[in-house]
Amino acid sequence: MTNFSISLPQLQIFFLVFLRVIAIVMTVPVFSSRNIPILFRVGLGFSMSVLLVPLLKLTEVPFFPDVIPFGIGVLSEIALGITIGLSVRLVFAGIQLAGQLAGFQMGFAIVNVMDPLTSAQVSIVAQLKYLIAMLIFLTINAHHWFLRALVESFRLVPPFGFHFSASVMEFLMRLGGGMFLIAIKVAAPVMVALLLTSVALGLVARTVPQMNIFIVAFPLKIVIGLLFLAFSLPYLLSFLKQLFGAMGSDILLLLKAAG
Repeated sequence: MTNFSISLPQLQIFFLVFLRVIAIVMTVPVFSSRNIPILFRVGLGFSMSVLLVPLLKLTEVPFFPDVIPFGIGVLSEIALGITIGLSVRLVFAGIQLAGQLAGFQMGFAIVNVMDPLTSAQVSIVAQLKYLIAMLIFLTINAHHWFLRALVESFRLVPPFGFHFSASVMEFLMRLGGGMFLIAIKVAAPVMVALLLTSVALGLVARTVPQMNIFIVAFPLKIVIGLLFLAFSLPYLLSFLKQLFGAMGSDILLLLKAAG
């Protein structure tokens, strides 16, 4: 007869590992969609925790029988998981912002759809770019970085070892600034093409005042915007591959700063 005996320190370690894993699962773009049931996400986090605990061999984690130190450890594990997930969501937010900028220039400012990730209305071009980025993210196996970052997080930042220092805040601020830089780089082809189109239409309006430029400009901007959006897809693929490839190293730098 097999006897399963789990001590209280082992149960505490498992609970801390589960909290960090479930915080990451709840915040990363792939699994944070509201279309995925919460029960599935909790079950996924529980299964990953069961697999991780024997592999991590966290034997040097101190045991805290008191409520206050243990509560601080619980909050630190949740904060670290949310920080890792936030660092990834900022990249996808930059891609979505690029779609917002391009859609606004094309005249799709009021053509919105419901984003299942945030339950907010976003531009249809922003949602298109987000779905393309998600497919590229899964195609190049960039989600494997989460598995590596998950294991490395316990090596670099063991339970009760998270410190929200000034370097972590500086790193998150740099990622927040990089979000706008990503948006400009992704939306640059469409924005430049539509800017030149607006200049050309302005010259036509001054040259041929009899032409109703507003009737001509609206469908013309949509066509040019869609064309340059299609032409920029190969370059978007190479840019996103490079961006997602650097995401893993950014997460490791974040963990080193938090340790």
